[in-house]
Amino acid sequence: MRRFLSLVMGLGLGAAVGVAVVSFFAPTAGDQFVRQLKQGWNETMDEARKASQQRRLELEAELARMRGDIRQSLP
Repeated sequence: MRRFLSLVMGLGLGAAVGVAVVSFFAPTAGDQFVRQLKQGWNETMDEARKASQQRRLELEAELARMRGDIRQSLP
């Protein structure tokens, strides 16, 4: 348990240091940097939602096809 806690603390500290370094050395001002991060996050989430919806439609179509096959084979 102690090793796991050390790992989690190390990852958290590493992430915090990474954020600090990126924010200090970012080629843009703070507000613009935050805006770009939010825009990138929103674009990524939109793409993920579209991909998820597309996959859902594909799976629903496959399920409908499979249900049709089963119903046709029933007496």
